[in-house]
Amino acid sequence: MYTATDLRKPFPPYDDYFIWPAEKLLQKGSGAVNEDVLLCEGNLFGVFDGASSLGRDHLPPGTTGGLLAARIAAEAFRTGCCDLCRSADLANRQINAAARVHGITEGERHLLWSTSAAVVCVAEDHADYCQIGDSLILLVMEDGQHRLLTPDTDHDLETLMQWKHLPWSSGLTIGTELAEQIKKVRSQMNRVYGVLNGESTALDFINSGRVALDGVASILLFTDGLFLPKENPEEESDWSRFVACYRQGGLQGICAQVRALQQDDPFCRVYPRFKLHDDIAAIAINIKP
Repeated sequence: MYTATDLRKPFPPYDDYFIWPAEKLLQKGSGAVNEDVLLCEGNLFGVFDGASSLGRDHLPPGTTGGLLAARIAAEAFRTGCCDLCRSADLANRQINAAARVHGITEGERHLLWSTSAAVVCVAEDHADYCQIGDSLILLVMEDGQHRLLTPDTDHDLETLMQWKHLPWSSGLTIGTELAEQIKKVRSQMNRVYGVLNGESTALDFINSGRVALDGVASILLFTDGLFLPKENPEEESDWSRFVACYRQGGLQGICAQVRALQQDDPFCRVYPRFKLHDDIAAIAINIKP
């Protein structure tokens, strides 16, 4: 059991650690607002992908519930304790409190603000990590191999398969054609897949641990906007190709490949997805030069 005092305990001074060089990428997609957030402070790194409620947030222009959830989570980790899981708990409770101020409660779950998160705290010979949702952490090894540190779950698979097989006659977007399906998937938050959205059950979906850095060249944190597009949503993601793009051109190289494929498919039919370009937040922490 821990107390509010524990939650305010800061991370150890950054001077106790190496200053790790990192490549950062934050890019707005084709939506009106970038709901992805980066966290880079000392030896603490994180990416957050906010998801707005499926309703009107009644927030000022340029702000969404998803963006607020991502910002709240990033700040909770930045100011939280040295235990990343406790910081995730703090973030989750603060998202709940902020949403309640705007009249959003768990009674209508599809209206909840939410965010995924992938966070690491890097020391000299190890890294602690904490992750939830479809923001991922991937290790690139010195020998060119790779290791996905967190589960590659795809809670949108059913929706994207329906979109792929739906006859394209009306010209409507996936959000309009499959609105009820999308709402159904959103109701599975913290039942089937995890997000920080203020529900206590979110903590059951946290993936965390410590990994040794022996043989690790880089740690990649990224939101799903950086995933390479797939023609068949049922296919496994090609992380070998992803890593090859990174080793050749860094995060910008992956981004260029993603955007080029998407640009050639403006109606999101060849590569089934929700919009032309998704927001991207990514960090590459260079452990070995």
